[in-house]
Amino acid sequence: MDVIEVARKHFLDNEKHLSKYACRDSDAVRFQKEDFDIRPNYFHDIDRIIHSLSYTRYLDKTQVFSRSDNDHISKRITHVQLVSKIARTIGRALSLNEDLCEAIALGHDIGHTPLGHVGESILNEISLRELGEYFVHNIQSVRHLMIVENHGNGFNLCLQVYDGIMCHNGEMLSPKYTPVKKDKEEFLREFEESYHDLKKSNQNHPMTLEGCVVRISDIIGYIGRDIEDAIMIGKIKREDLPKEIVTVLGDTNRDIVNTIILDIIEHSMNQPYIEMSDDVYQALFALKKFNYENIYQYSVTSEELEYYKNGMNKIFDRYLDDIKNHRKDSIIYRIFLDQQSDDYLKHTGDKRKVIDFIAGMTDELFYKEIER
Repeated sequence: MDVIEVARKHFLDNEKHLSKYACRDSDAVRFQKEDFDIRPNYFHDIDRIIHSLSYTRYLDKTQVFSRSDNDHISKRITHVQLVSKIARTIGRALSLNEDLCEAIALGHDIGHTPLGHVGESILNEISLRELGEYFVHNIQSVRHLMIVENHGNGFNLCLQVYDGIMCHNGEMLSPKYTPVKKDKEEFLREFEESYHDLKKSNQNHPMTLEGCVVRISDIIGYIGRDIEDAIMIGKIKREDLPKEIVTVLGDTNRDIVNTIILDIIEHSMNQPYIEMSDDVYQALFALKKFNYENIYQYSVTSEELEYYKNGMNKIFDRYLDDIKNHRKDSIIYRIFLDQQSDDYLKHTGDKRKVIDFIAGMTDELFYKEIER
């Protein structure tokens, strides 16, 4: 056995200790065959994701609060890293594949728009009007990594990674997450159906237990951190948190995260599913409702919302007109289309090109383009 083969064996040594329900490197499925690489499949996918242009742009994308004067307010990159850490913690405790957990977690919000869920809502309105298709960030995350990234050639990530990203939607809370087996054809069918059926995009089940872990980790990653951010900028006070929730979960991000993780580990050890106790689930459900009623719906003012809506519609119309009139000095050509492959340019409609570009924007570029 040569040195390289020995090194790859070392990469995979931890698989000896994985649960029988874990997804192994040998289970990995790619859409196109690849040459040998010393790195295991999901480990390799992590590298592709963190070296992507989309990952770099996480740094200046809204989590909840846009244009805050406080430098400590979470950005999208903070949330993604927290989800990754939480998923790996649960994954290691349950002897699941940490590399797969990390790859899904780091890529899960790649398709998120500028301005967070506010931006997603506006771009969804544009997509429905112009294409008759829904825009949701989990589907766009898959699209970016499978089609748009790598100059329009995609990254050829593993099916299990794409699927976990597609099915990660942390808005849909459940007391129990059970994986559903699927192949490439079933995954692609669910992916395509999500453009036309909003329920599909939210209710598809991950095909791996690691995907289930990331789905609940998404909620754990934002629920308490958003509270800390809201307290920091004076949106709420800690004593505003309902006592019946605090009694179960605690009143700090640290306690909330720790309580839920330990509860999941206790109720999911050596099981083919991820589950919470009824007390923790009910408290988490109530906390999520509290956040929506006291934080998220007040994250932007009505004036800001109108400004964002007008701005996103204006830049959509402008970029579409730039493409139709071949204005090669336009920013959509200079920093996007001129770098895309002939295959992407040929098989992507002009309106979809504009939506791909806007979805990938950072907050700062979005603001600059509105002003321009």
